[in-house]
Amino acid sequence: MPTLILQQFDRGFLRSLFWIALPIALQSMLFSSRSLVDILMLGQLGNAQVAAAGIAGKAFFVAIIMLFGVSTGGAMLTAQYWGANNKQGVREATALTVMISGCFASVAAALFLFAPEWVMGLATQSPKVIALGSEYLRITAFNLLGAAFGIGIAVGLRSMHQPGVSTFFSAIGIGANMFLNWVLIFGKFGLPAMGIKGAAWATLLSGGIELVLLASYLYGRKHLLAFNFQTVVTVCNKKDIQRFLKLSLPITFNHLAWAGGIFVYHAIIGQLGINGLAAMSVITPIESLSLAMLIGISNASAVFIGNLLGANKNDEAYLKAWAFSLLNLSFALLTVCVMLLIKQPLLNLFSGLTEDVRALTDHFFDIFAIILVLKSIPMVMIVGVLRAGGDIKFCFYQDIIAQWMIGIPVTAFCAFILHWPIEWVYALLGLEELIKWFASSFRVHSRRWMNNLVA
Repeated sequence: MPTLILQQFDRGFLRSLFWIALPIALQSMLFSSRSLVDILMLGQLGNAQVAAAGIAGKAFFVAIIMLFGVSTGGAMLTAQYWGANNKQGVREATALTVMISGCFASVAAALFLFAPEWVMGLATQSPKVIALGSEYLRITAFNLLGAAFGIGIAVGLRSMHQPGVSTFFSAIGIGANMFLNWVLIFGKFGLPAMGIKGAAWATLLSGGIELVLLASYLYGRKHLLAFNFQTVVTVCNKKDIQRFLKLSLPITFNHLAWAGGIFVYHAIIGQLGINGLAAMSVITPIESLSLAMLIGISNASAVFIGNLLGANKNDEAYLKAWAFSLLNLSFALLTVCVMLLIKQPLLNLFSGLTEDVRALTDHFFDIFAIILVLKSIPMVMIVGVLRAGGDIKFCFYQDIIAQWMIGIPVTAFCAFILHWPIEWVYALLGLEELIKWFASSFRVHSRRWMNNLVA
């Protein structure tokens, strides 16, 4: 068995893997760098601005994760359609993904637009932080509609082994975001300094630029994914929508439950004081950047394994599942080494933090380095392997048990009843990953996740 797994790492496999994984990783880094740029620039203005951007960013993250959950049904279908050489199926599944994602995005946008104070109040009691974060959410709410289109298109491009297209336009978007942040937050070229409100407008405007350029490229070149109104009419039928929702809704609930749990962890830390909230707000975008390559490999594994299952190559899919797991673990260890090397120069960029917050952030950084290794195996197995085969119920139940029935109650108990130091409370965020490590491994070994979804 170990020999057969190692034999999967031939030159052709690695070349194909990294042509898919690297653009996805880069796109993930670009997405994460939006919040990192916000935090870096706002970090020069004080703890309250950092804390507000952190909570608002985490709420926005929950909404984006929901859209990724909705789109995962489309990802499973497009990957297997492409493996079966059904190009029309890829086009229609992508169109349906965009349409349904847009509906979900509208609901989240309405919540951020009309009830942002309620959202912010879930994580903090500070009136100043709530007011600042609410302003951010109201402006960026509209960005979710563009994100629905971008995520849906990215799903189709990924299944076609063309993730570099959406990555290219994401790079343009993040470049625009950095420039507009600098202009609007600090007030350049005669404009007033807007602080966190400027960061929100920069996020909205750069997202609009990215969306317009991506759509212009697709429709200008008459790309396969440049669907028209007739395609939308074709896919908006009861049979296709029911099949899509049957795949997507459990994953969406799974994503919402997981992302909601991350928000609850953030809220628990927030209830222990604004210092912990500010430190966690700094760590969150660093965490996202650190996970980028692992996310890339995990999503690439979903494409590879989805293609193999669609072509009924189950034995090869099983061996590839373990090969991807080994690869993700190796990259996690490498990433940790790099993180520890650049820790001090990176944290020095947050010049506006108080001495107490800086010291706490330093401790959080070391703890997360350990949690990163724990995340590597469950990530590739859940995001890539199990969902590629449509094993969505197992993933959902595993997340509910590991996070909501064990991780969150234990963390809350230790924080509010035992009054553990805040560093120890933060370390408990790794408990659920440890549980998922073993549960996911047993599930992959069982082979019960192997399903052909488009036969």
